[in-house]
Amino acid sequence: MRIGILTGGGDVPGLNPCIKAVVNRVADQGHEVVGIRRGWAGVLGHNPEDPDSASRHFVNLTPEVVRTIDRTGGTMLHTSRTNPQRVQTKDVPDFLVESIDGDGPHDMTPHTLRVLEDQQLDVLIPIGGDDTLSFGQRLHEEGFPVIAIPKTMDNDVHGTEYCIGFSTAITRGVQFITNLRTATGSHERIAVVELFGRNSGETSLVTAYLSGVDRALISEVPFDIDRLAAYLVEDRAKNPSKYAILTISEGAQLIGGDIVETGEADAYGHRKLGGIGELTARLIKERTGISIIEQRLGYLMRSGSPDSLDLMVAINYAVMAADLAMEGATGRMVSLRGGTYTSVPISVTAEGVKRVDVDELYDRHEYRPKVRHVSGKPMFLY
Repeated sequence: MRIGILTGGGDVPGLNPCIKAVVNRVADQGHEVVGIRRGWAGVLGHNPEDPDSASRHFVNLTPEVVRTIDRTGGTMLHTSRTNPQRVQTKDVPDFLVESIDGDGPHDMTPHTLRVLEDQQLDVLIPIGGDDTLSFGQRLHEEGFPVIAIPKTMDNDVHGTEYCIGFSTAITRGVQFITNLRTATGSHERIAVVELFGRNSGETSLVTAYLSGVDRALISEVPFDIDRLAAYLVEDRAKNPSKYAILTISEGAQLIGGDIVETGEADAYGHRKLGGIGELTARLIKERTGISIIEQRLGYLMRSGSPDSLDLMVAINYAVMAADLAMEGATGRMVSLRGGTYTSVPISVTAEGVKRVDVDELYDRHEYRPKVRHVSGKPMFLY
């Protein structure tokens, strides 16, 4: 068999170990692996009529090639947020311009299928979040074999309890907040820590829960700035070191306000989130007069090497995906359900939006984690 593999969307720790494990698993059975560079952009940009195009967009992956890639974070294949189903005219490769009509966006799925056929791929393993995997589902619907691996530090892919990257993101957040306590306490301030998390507040919730911060704002519950400020003043006063810490999801919003976004929407309709922490810090200071430490953790949450849990899941997902590919399965996504490794139809990724169970895990009035029941819940309560 000739198996393709790509990574799409935001990078997370664990991608390189996942790629390596796929290669080693299938190479041991005498099969080939082709790495596609820059996610779906690599497929879109390949020109089968150009002899030099393949070397720019594809790389043959052997155990020798991937031997040391698990020693670094990120993805050696690189990544993009390209969506071949919705390509703006300005992003259409020059050699395809004559084939399009109108102003766009353009559905370049037929070209994608031609490229996969040109590369003689028997099955494709995309590693990504719900955006990247949505096009994997499209290819499956078009009849091309796909085995998906879920990754996102937000842990919000529907159909699985766990996505590669989540544990490391939480670990980074907890470590950062633990370290930030010294500066916040020394200056008797209030710290506002903004965390990645787009439309799911799980990173803010779980990081706050594990690090024991005073308050946590999540994407699912709009907040009242006056009530929040009063709580933080009270928290600071009760602390012998006279400081307080708040986590806030980048997708959080004030009651009656909008999500803070900047820039143009990407191919999946998402604008860049970030800035709600800065806004909240300014509003708290205006209401309390207390000096604020405002810190956006951002890309540090998904940089560097994976922790042990992400490493284990990444490797096990890879082994499962490789085995499914070699067995001839199609249209599946590897997953964890009920704490057990399994696979589900890739179509489940589009069946719902994965959000925090507010009633079970959050106090929407006091803005803090409130885990009512642990028994019977997944490891990460989500």
